Amino acid sequence: MTVPLMIVTGEASGDMHGARLVEAMQALQPDLSFSGIGGQELAAAGVKMLFDASKLAVVGITEVMSHLGDILAARKILIRRMQTERPALLILIDYPDFNLLLAAQAKKMGIPVFYYISPQVWAWRSGRVKKIGRLTDRIGVILPFEKDFYASRGVEVDFVGHPLKDTVSKEKVACKEDFFRMHNLSVAPETRVIGLLPGSRSKEIRSLLPDFFAAAQVLVEKEQDTKWLFLLPRAATVSEDLLLQSGLANYQDRLDLHVLSKNRYDVMAACDAVVAASGTVTLELAILGVPTLTTYRVSPRTYQLGRLLIRRIRYFSLVNLIAEQEVIPELLQDAVQPDAIAKHLANLVKNRVYREKMIQGLTQVAEKLGPSGCAKRAAELAFTCMNV
Repeated sequence: MTVPLMIVTGEASGDMHGARLVEAMQALQPDLSFSGIGGQELAAAGVKMLFDASKLAVVGITEVMSHLGDILAARKILIRRMQTERPALLILIDYPDFNLLLAAQAKKMGIPVFYYISPQVWAWRSGRVKKIGRLTDRIGVILPFEKDFYASRGVEVDFVGHPLKDTVSKEKVACKEDFFRMHNLSVAPETRVIGLLPGSRSKEIRSLLPDFFAAAQVLVEKEQDTKWLFLLPRAATVSEDLLLQSGLANYQDRLDLHVLSKNRYDVMAACDAVVAASGTVTLELAILGVPTLTTYRVSPRTYQLGRLLIRRIRYFSLVNLIAEQEVIPELLQDAVQPDAIAKHLANLVKNRVYREKMIQGLTQVAEKLGPSGCAKRAAELAFTCMNV
């Protein structure tokens, strides 16, 4: 007889980290069965999917409203499941507005709750800290400054390290020469390789990728003393049609541009510099030591509302927040312009002193993320509050 557990995440990164947690828990106790909401990674780890997580993966206050029907339907399905097959533990990964409502329901039913990967309460709506502490049995945080943030507000949490340290490593990626050979790319020594990483969500890609392509064109036209190669990793969840509609159709014959769908970390490590959507990817790049420019853009209304709510933080990228200083440059909202992107990228590859200082800062950030073994530490923490 198996022990049922439920795990819920609405984000692609949470899906990946949740899958590693499920694997670590099953390695310690094989008789566990999981159901919940996630993506391909959790499904591959054996979790029975009760709802399509892609319908919940939205960013911004205004964007959430258009998905309200899906959000309510998913919540109803999960509550019914908790009633019919009472889980020994509810594991929540980020996605706070949805998950805290679920945690409240679980608490009423006497189901223990483990919150793995805390919401970003340090950025906005910090009043949720005590609510999270009240509704959960244990909290595993993955950013080094979160433990002190919670403690200063009277809530005890455990820093388990960052899950990316289990999946991203300089030692595990292919060297540049092997990478170029595997993909039949002829790269001269003077060629500079730029990665274009517009995020994993459709809205992000439509918003950012056209400017990334335009910036690449600016580099080619203004920096003619340099040869440029552009790499665009494509996640399995991102369709080629979306890329074509977001500018690829206009630029694929004008740039030395390659869309690659495999070995994402190898692609990133092969780059001399990257322009990326703000998010977990900036930490992946920090671990790999790749100089990065990060960008962020949401709808004007969401941005204006956000500015009212987020007042205490100086940076929006995780790299700079962990470093408590600017390690990588940030372009926000209207500042995300092709000329500005191109100028930063040229500086990242041509200014040796600036580049070396950034790589040193990225190394320090990677060290602050803790050692590998995060999933195992989180699994051990989860077992301490299970109903068995």
